[in-house]
Amino acid sequence: MTPVNTAGRAPIAVALDTADLATAIRWTAAVVPHVTTVKVGLELFVHEGPAAVEKVRAAGDAEIFLDLKLHDIPNTVAGAARAIAHLAPRYLTVHASGGPAMIAAAAHALPDTFVAAVTLLTSLSADELGQLGIDGSPQDVVRRWARIAVDAGARALVCSPQEVGLVRDAVGPGIVLITPGVRPAGGDVNDQARIATPEQALADGADLLVIGRPITGAADPGDAAAKLRQTLPH
Repeated sequence: MTPVNTAGRAPIAVALDTADLATAIRWTAAVVPHVTTVKVGLELFVHEGPAAVEKVRAAGDAEIFLDLKLHDIPNTVAGAARAIAHLAPRYLTVHASGGPAMIAAAAHALPDTFVAAVTLLTSLSADELGQLGIDGSPQDVVRRWARIAVDAGARALVCSPQEVGLVRDAVGPGIVLITPGVRPAGGDVNDQARIATPEQALADGADLLVIGRPITGAADPGDAAAKLRQTLPH
């Protein structure tokens, strides 16, 4: 796979949250001059299959973030990871709550991919954690799970921008921190519970910002991506 030239582009992964491949391709072509990465999630992957990744990649020169959030026994997760190895994603997500053996299995199966462990979904609130029987505040849980995931072989972590600073302190440099729940100032919160602006998330230590609807929901997604790039430090 030819390396992607991301120089001068914003450290943003645009979430292609659609089941329609033509729409995902159109969004990709519009945003890749301005961002480093596009994110293919469950909706598109389940509807269109693995071939959707190749078609999205062909639409523009960008890193592929395959957001499947794998969560199963280690053997099954390893098999699923090997099954998508030919797609050569830059990032592949697994759930940190799957445990260290599962994370290690994914990392071993895809040594050239950054296995990214999802700590807590940004839609979860502190009250919902209690309802699920998970002890501790969201910050405590994220810190604890982040350390476990990195020790197991994860080279990236997905965490709320409100926790990115404490995660950086917990795992140190060298681990890619990916932050969903990022909303430009004045933007709609939608279903995110723990959010921050792009500028604040980067200042706190994030390496890659996941942004979907503020870009893809705009009348001109390319223009929205360009304007966001201009607001971020170069």
